[in-house]
Amino acid sequence: MGTVFSFDVRGGEPEAVRAALREAVAGLHRVDEVFSTYRADSEVSRLARGELTVAQCDPQVAEVLALGAEAERMSDGWFSLRYQGRLDPTGVVKGWAAERAARLVAAAGASGVSVNGGGDVQVLGSPGADRPWRVGVSDPLRPGGLAAVVSAAGVPELAVATSGTAERGDHIVDPRTGRAAVTDLVSVTVVAPRLVWADCWATAAFAMGAREGLAWLESLPGVEALLITAGDEVRCTDGLGARLG
Repeated sequence: MGTVFSFDVRGGEPEAVRAALREAVAGLHRVDEVFSTYRADSEVSRLARGELTVAQCDPQVAEVLALGAEAERMSDGWFSLRYQGRLDPTGVVKGWAAERAARLVAAAGASGVSVNGGGDVQVLGSPGADRPWRVGVSDPLRPGGLAAVVSAAGVPELAVATSGTAERGDHIVDPRTGRAAVTDLVSVTVVAPRLVWADCWATAAFAMGAREGLAWLESLPGVEALLITAGDEVRCTDGLGARLG
Protein backbone atom coordinates (compact mmCIF):
# COMPACT_ATOMS: atom_id res chain seq x y z
CA MET A 1 0.00 0.00 0.00
CA GLY A 2 3.02 2.24 -0.24
CA THR A 3 3.10 3.20 3.42
CA VAL A 4 4.10 2.06 6.91
CA PHE A 5 1.74 0.43 9.43
CA SER A 6 2.44 0.44 13.16
CA PHE A 7 0.69 -1.28 16.07
CA ASP A 8 0.41 -0.29 19.73
CA VAL A 9 -1.20 -3.15 21.66
CA ARG A 10 -2.00 -3.25 25.39
CA GLY A 11 -3.16 -6.06 27.67
CA GLY A 12 -4.41 -9.52 26.84
CA GLU A 13 -2.76 -12.93 27.05
CA PRO A 14 0.68 -12.45 25.43
CA GLU A 15 0.77 -15.55 23.24
CA ALA A 16 -2.77 -15.03 21.94
CA VAL A 17 -2.05 -11.39 21.19
CA ARG A 18 1.25 -12.20 19.45
CA ALA A 19 -0.49 -14.81 17.28
CA ALA A 20 -3.20 -12.30 16.35
CA LEU A 21 -0.59 -9.66 15.59
CA ARG A 22 1.23 -12.06 13.25
CA GLU A 23 -2.07 -12.84 11.54
CA ALA A 24 -2.88 -9.14 11.21
CA VAL A 25 0.49 -8.34 9.64
CA ALA A 26 0.18 -11.28 7.23
CA GLY A 27 -3.29 -10.02 6.35
CA LEU A 28 -1.92 -6.57 5.49
CA HIS A 29 0.62 -8.13 3.14
CA ARG A 30 -2.15 -10.19 1.55
CA VAL A 31 -4.23 -7.05 1.06
CA ASP A 32 -1.32 -5.41 -0.73
CA GLU A 33 -0.96 -8.44 -3.01
CA VAL A 34 -4.67 -8.42 -3.88
CA PHE A 35 -5.34 -4.69 -4.21
CA SER A 36 -2.10 -3.03 -5.31
CA THR A 37 -2.57 -1.03 -8.52
CA TYR A 38 1.23 -1.04 -8.91
CA ARG A 39 1.40 -4.83 -9.26
CA ALA A 40 0.46 -6.03 -12.72
CA ASP A 41 -0.44 -9.46 -11.31
CA SER A 42 -2.66 -8.25 -8.43
CA GLU A 43 -6.28 -9.30 -8.59
CA VAL A 44 -7.44 -5.68 -8.80
CA SER A 45 -5.10 -4.99 -11.73
CA ARG A 46 -6.33 -8.12 -13.51
CA LEU A 47 -9.94 -7.20 -12.71
CA ALA A 48 -9.40 -3.74 -14.20
CA ARG A 49 -8.02 -5.33 -17.40
CA GLY A 50 -11.02 -7.65 -17.64
CA GLU A 51 -9.00 -10.80 -16.99
CA LEU A 52 -11.02 -11.66 -13.87
CA THR A 53 -14.58 -11.14 -12.71
CA VAL A 54 -15.38 -10.00 -9.17
CA ALA A 55 -16.69 -13.48 -8.42
CA GLN A 56 -13.30 -14.95 -9.39
CA CYS A 57 -11.41 -12.63 -7.04
CA ASP A 58 -10.69 -12.99 -3.34
CA PRO A 59 -13.97 -12.29 -1.45
CA GLN A 60 -12.28 -9.21 0.04
CA VAL A 61 -12.49 -7.54 -3.37
CA ALA A 62 -16.29 -7.67 -3.43
CA GLU A 63 -16.37 -6.36 0.16
CA VAL A 64 -14.14 -3.39 -0.64
CA LEU A 65 -15.99 -2.57 -3.87
CA ALA A 66 -19.30 -2.58 -1.97
CA LEU A 67 -17.86 -0.17 0.62
CA GLY A 68 -16.57 2.08 -2.15
CA ALA A 69 -19.93 2.08 -3.90
CA GLU A 70 -21.59 3.13 -0.63
CA ALA A 71 -19.03 5.92 -0.20
CA GLU A 72 -19.76 7.11 -3.73
CA ARG A 73 -23.49 7.14 -3.00
CA MET A 74 -23.21 8.96 0.33
CA SER A 75 -20.83 11.58 -1.07
CA ASP A 76 -22.89 12.17 -4.22
CA GLY A 77 -19.96 11.02 -6.33
CA TRP A 78 -17.21 13.09 -4.68
CA PHE A 79 -15.60 9.84 -3.60
CA SER A 80 -14.80 7.52 -6.50
CA LEU A 81 -13.56 3.98 -7.08
CA ARG A 82 -12.00 5.04 -10.37
CA TYR A 83 -8.87 6.95 -11.34
CA GLN A 84 -8.49 8.25 -14.88
CA GLY A 85 -11.29 5.95 -15.95
CA ARG A 86 -9.71 2.85 -14.43
CA LEU A 87 -10.84 0.82 -11.42
CA ASP A 88 -8.83 1.98 -8.38
CA PRO A 89 -10.18 1.12 -4.91
CA THR A 90 -7.11 2.38 -3.05
CA GLY A 91 -9.14 5.19 -1.49
CA VAL A 92 -11.00 2.54 0.51
CA VAL A 93 -8.35 -0.11 1.04
CA LYS A 94 -5.94 1.50 3.50
CA GLY A 95 -8.55 2.55 6.06
CA TRP A 96 -10.44 -0.72 5.69
CA ALA A 97 -7.26 -2.77 6.11
CA ALA A 98 -6.03 -0.86 9.17
CA GLU A 99 -9.43 -1.07 10.88
CA ARG A 100 -9.66 -4.79 10.09
CA ALA A 101 -6.20 -5.41 11.55
CA ALA A 102 -7.09 -3.52 14.73
CA ARG A 103 -10.28 -5.51 15.24
CA LEU A 104 -8.50 -8.81 14.69
CA VAL A 105 -5.99 -8.06 17.46
CA ALA A 106 -8.69 -6.74 19.80
CA ALA A 107 -10.71 -9.92 19.27
CA ALA A 108 -7.73 -11.91 20.60
CA GLY A 109 -8.20 -10.28 23.99
CA ALA A 110 -6.13 -7.09 23.87
CA SER A 111 -7.63 -4.37 26.05
CA GLY A 112 -6.30 -1.56 23.90
CA VAL A 113 -5.26 -1.47 20.25
CA SER A 114 -4.02 1.35 18.07
CA VAL A 115 -3.18 0.79 14.41
CA ASN A 116 -1.61 3.60 12.41
CA GLY A 117 -1.63 3.18 8.65
CA GLY A 118 0.31 6.00 7.06
CA GLY A 119 -1.01 8.56 9.53
CA ASP A 120 -4.60 7.32 9.60
CA VAL A 121 -5.39 5.74 12.96
CA GLN A 122 -7.94 3.30 14.37
CA VAL A 123 -8.06 2.91 18.16
CA LEU A 124 -10.08 0.40 20.17
CA GLY A 125 -10.42 0.06 23.94
CA SER A 126 -7.90 2.07 25.97
CA PRO A 127 -4.17 2.05 26.70
CA GLY A 128 -4.74 1.79 30.47
CA ALA A 129 -7.07 2.50 33.37
CA ASP A 130 -8.54 6.00 33.10
CA ARG A 131 -6.29 6.73 30.11
CA PRO A 132 -7.83 7.37 26.69
CA TRP A 133 -6.04 7.00 23.40
CA ARG A 134 -4.91 10.38 22.07
CA VAL A 135 -4.10 11.02 18.40
CA GLY A 136 -2.11 14.01 17.19
CA VAL A 137 -3.15 15.76 13.97
CA SER A 138 -0.19 17.14 12.02
CA ASP A 139 -0.23 20.81 11.08
CA PRO A 140 0.04 20.86 7.25
CA LEU A 141 1.47 24.40 7.23
CA ARG A 142 4.01 23.94 10.05
CA PRO A 143 6.07 20.76 9.58
CA GLY A 144 6.65 19.01 12.87
CA GLY A 145 3.80 20.84 14.61
CA LEU A 146 0.36 19.69 15.67
CA ALA A 147 -2.90 21.28 14.60
CA ALA A 148 -4.89 19.41 17.27
CA VAL A 149 -4.96 16.38 19.55
CA VAL A 150 -7.99 14.10 19.39
CA SER A 151 -9.04 12.12 22.46
CA ALA A 152 -10.98 8.85 22.52
CA ALA A 153 -12.16 9.47 26.09
CA GLY A 154 -15.57 7.96 26.75
CA VAL A 155 -15.85 5.92 23.55
CA PRO A 156 -14.85 2.29 22.84
CA GLU A 157 -13.57 3.00 19.34
CA LEU A 158 -12.40 6.00 17.37
CA ALA A 159 -10.72 6.67 14.06
CA VAL A 160 -8.81 9.71 12.79
CA ALA A 161 -8.01 10.12 9.09
CA THR A 162 -6.45 13.03 7.22
CA SER A 163 -6.40 13.84 3.52
CA GLY A 164 -4.34 16.70 2.16
CA THR A 165 -1.36 17.89 0.18
CA ALA A 166 1.32 18.19 2.88
CA GLU A 167 2.81 14.70 2.49
CA ARG A 168 2.06 13.66 -1.09
CA GLY A 169 1.30 16.87 -2.96
CA ASP A 170 -1.72 17.16 -5.27
CA HIS A 171 -2.77 13.50 -5.34
CA ILE A 172 -6.51 13.84 -4.62
CA VAL A 173 -8.59 13.79 -7.80
CA ASP A 174 -11.81 15.63 -8.58
CA PRO A 175 -14.03 12.77 -9.88
CA ARG A 176 -15.91 15.21 -12.13
CA THR A 177 -12.81 16.21 -14.09
CA GLY A 178 -10.38 13.34 -13.55
CA ARG A 179 -7.71 15.89 -12.66
CA ALA A 180 -6.20 17.06 -9.35
CA ALA A 181 -8.84 18.65 -7.14
CA VAL A 182 -8.79 22.46 -7.26
CA THR A 183 -9.58 23.41 -3.69
CA ASP A 184 -8.89 26.03 -1.04
CA LEU A 185 -7.94 23.31 1.45
CA VAL A 186 -4.59 21.90 2.48
CA SER A 187 -6.00 19.25 4.81
CA VAL A 188 -9.18 17.64 6.08
CA THR A 189 -9.12 15.51 9.22
CA VAL A 190 -12.18 13.38 9.97
CA VAL A 191 -12.98 11.80 13.34
CA ALA A 192 -15.44 8.91 13.33
CA PRO A 193 -15.89 5.49 14.95
CA ARG A 194 -14.61 3.55 11.92
CA LEU A 195 -11.48 4.25 9.92
CA VAL A 196 -12.85 2.91 6.64
CA TRP A 197 -15.42 5.72 6.61
CA ALA A 198 -13.22 8.41 8.16
CA ASP A 199 -10.70 7.85 5.36
CA CYS A 200 -13.34 8.00 2.61
CA TRP A 201 -15.04 11.08 4.04
CA ALA A 202 -11.75 12.98 4.41
CA THR A 203 -10.93 12.36 0.74
CA ALA A 204 -14.39 13.35 -0.49
CA ALA A 205 -14.56 16.50 1.65
CA PHE A 206 -11.12 17.63 0.49
CA ALA A 207 -12.24 17.41 -3.14
CA MET A 208 -15.39 19.40 -2.31
CA GLY A 209 -13.52 22.36 -0.81
CA ALA A 210 -13.92 24.08 2.55
CA ARG A 211 -17.47 25.42 2.33
CA GLU A 212 -19.24 22.46 0.73
CA GLY A 213 -17.03 19.92 2.49
CA LEU A 214 -17.73 21.31 5.96
CA ALA A 215 -21.48 21.47 5.34
CA TRP A 216 -21.52 17.88 4.11
CA LEU A 217 -19.45 16.58 7.02
CA GLU A 218 -21.80 18.34 9.46
CA SER A 219 -24.66 16.31 7.97
CA LEU A 220 -23.05 12.94 8.70
CA PRO A 221 -24.04 11.36 12.04
CA GLY A 222 -21.20 10.58 14.45
CA VAL A 223 -18.65 12.47 12.34
CA GLU A 224 -16.52 15.45 13.36
CA ALA A 225 -13.86 17.21 11.31
CA LEU A 226 -11.09 19.77 11.21
CA LEU A 227 -10.43 21.60 7.93
CA ILE A 228 -7.42 23.84 7.26
CA THR A 229 -7.27 26.15 4.26
CA ALA A 230 -4.25 27.32 2.29
CA GLY A 231 -4.76 30.70 3.94
CA ASP A 232 -4.27 29.11 7.39
CA GLU A 233 -7.94 29.36 8.27
CA VAL A 234 -9.21 26.60 10.56
CA ARG A 235 -12.78 25.40 10.26
CA CYS A 236 -14.39 22.60 12.24
CA THR A 237 -17.68 20.85 12.81
CA ASP A 238 -19.76 22.00 15.77
CA GLY A 239 -19.05 18.93 17.91
CA LEU A 240 -15.31 18.62 17.36
CA GLY A 241 -14.45 20.45 20.58
CA ALA A 242 -15.81 17.56 22.63
CA ARG A 243 -13.24 15.24 21.05
CA LEU A 244 -10.17 17.43 21.60
CA GLY A 245 -7.88 17.07 24.57
